[in-house]
Amino acid sequence: MNMQVKSTEAFAGQVISDVGATLSGVMTNIGHKLGLYKALAGAGKLTSADLAGKCSLAERYVREWLNNQVAGGYLTYSAEDQTYELPDAYVPVLADPDSPVFLVPALEVAASLWLDEERIANVFRTGEGIAWGDHHHRLFCGSESLFRPGYKAFLTTDWISAMKGVTEKLTAGARVADIGCGHGASTIVLAAAFPKSRFIGFDSHADSVSTARERASDAGCADNIQFAAVDAQSYPRDNYDLICFMDCLHDMGDPVGAARHAANALKVDGSVLLVEPAAGNAVEDNINPVSRLYYAASTAVCTPCSLSQDVGLALGAQAGERRLSEVMLEAGFVSVERVAETPFNIILEAKLS
Repeated sequence: MNMQVKSTEAFAGQVISDVGATLSGVMTNIGHKLGLYKALAGAGKLTSADLAGKCSLAERYVREWLNNQVAGGYLTYSAEDQTYELPDAYVPVLADPDSPVFLVPALEVAASLWLDEERIANVFRTGEGIAWGDHHHRLFCGSESLFRPGYKAFLTTDWISAMKGVTEKLTAGARVADIGCGHGASTIVLAAAFPKSRFIGFDSHADSVSTARERASDAGCADNIQFAAVDAQSYPRDNYDLICFMDCLHDMGDPVGAARHAANALKVDGSVLLVEPAAGNAVEDNINPVSRLYYAASTAVCTPCSLSQDVGLALGAQAGERRLSEVMLEAGFVSVERVAETPFNIILEAKLS
């Protein structure tokens, strides 16, 4: 695939835009944390003084922030009355934490990469890895907040429902393992939707497991859910009806071993739900903004995470459906099928029969 090469001037403009976006990402995160987007949402036109008053903030800083947002196309500006407005179409992206396109938490992930910059640069020199738990803590909370809205919007209604007979099993009462559960966002969504089923979240990062237990208690679904600090090849083989890998298989050092353990822990008629970042099967299929984001995260987090573990296969966050299917088939599954997709994820079902 031949890509058009830009002139020096045009490419410099692209880099200026990228640097501006990087600096403005801090402004976006501050706007979220200070409640500025929330105050703007549905409020119509506001002056800088109006917004500062609503948020109990200093007007001069709010005014400069607003102008940054206008320059970046996040807000509109009326010169006639010097007012600012957040378009309704932008509210789900910037001001609604339950929206599946709420993207502000991605900036927490980005912040963690800056804080870990020296460590990330060092593994380029050594070829070593970085364990998930060794990253800055903003990565963990940012990932949870970024993934949770998508799980709430799609996990039960689109992804599980696309797997033949699985919704019926979970409704009647099934046993489910959520591997690499992190802070338990996906496990909690499932447990709340299917109270007759039993859900167990496993993760090798003990601090994340502790947080997951707190999240489950706060959500009021602790009765049918539990968590354990166990890695993907050590949890009990308890004849599960469903085993989930939610945005985590590519991070594992030995994904084939993890999938093989799942095959041995699954009922013969059970299913594996594999949720992975959206990707094509080759680099030329992944030249787009979403893949750019994922390749960056993969370089800094996913690949080092895998290389910090035994085997260190390092699939990366852009492995694609073909490579992921190869992993599952090598592990002993007889079929792998794409059952759903979003702009950010591909959803595969693997079965033993």
